[in-house]
Amino acid sequence: MQENKVLNLAAHAGKIILQNGAETYRVEETMVKICTAFNIKDADSFVTPTGIMLSITCNNGEIVSAVRRVQNRTVNLEKISKINDLSRTIQKNKLSIDDVEKELKAIEGSESYSSCIMVFFAGIGAAFFTLLFGGGLNDSFVALVTGFLIKSVSTIFSKINLNDFFVNIIGGSIAALVALIFYKLGLINSVDKSIIGSIMLLVPGLSITNAVRDTIAGDLVSGVARGLEAFLTAVAIAAGTGIVFKIWITFFGGINI
Repeated sequence: MQENKVLNLAAHAGKIILQNGAETYRVEETMVKICTAFNIKDADSFVTPTGIMLSITCNNGEIVSAVRRVQNRTVNLEKISKINDLSRTIQKNKLSIDDVEKELKAIEGSESYSSCIMVFFAGIGAAFFTLLFGGGLNDSFVALVTGFLIKSVSTIFSKINLNDFFVNIIGGSIAALVALIFYKLGLINSVDKSIIGSIMLLVPGLSITNAVRDTIAGDLVSGVARGLEAFLTAVAIAAGTGIVFKIWITFFGGINI
């Protein structure tokens, strides 16, 4: 019974940090550390971006396993950090299984930033990316507005569980359409700078980083899967932007970017 509790506890911790953007090696290491902290000497894990498999050998020699499916993923480095620290201080603080379980539930249930704050800073980020890429103040203002729209739409669609591929297509379309409309009104000169700054919000930076780290660490399945995820995200962004450009050029002619 004790071993089963530890198994489920470790799998739960691994699922939380995997859902929030942790690398494969970190998920595996965290689960094994939790098992080791509760005197389970033989624990093996296998993690992919969409699932966790963890098995332990009990004191009586019986092998028990747990499988957890991960369907929704986001980015919350604070939760990863907290669980990472928790797994390393169980022995030091002499925490019981119940104590760790309470901590995990508290971390899992902790709220991230509100939607309004996320939307606001998405716009700020898009504006400054535009300036970084050489755009003017007018271009950055358009990117600010576009960032607000992209994050708002992404938040709404994420709540109804719309596939990320289509969310990125819509985001790319919004970035292109808003920039082209403001260009048509004569309010900006650099359509490309405004679009680039806006779509930086959609670029899968964490997926690319984790893909490289997993591949270097020898987790080839996870590395390839994360790399493919990043590639499909880039394709979706390009498709959304390209569709709007094609329609715009067909009806309004070319532009100087």
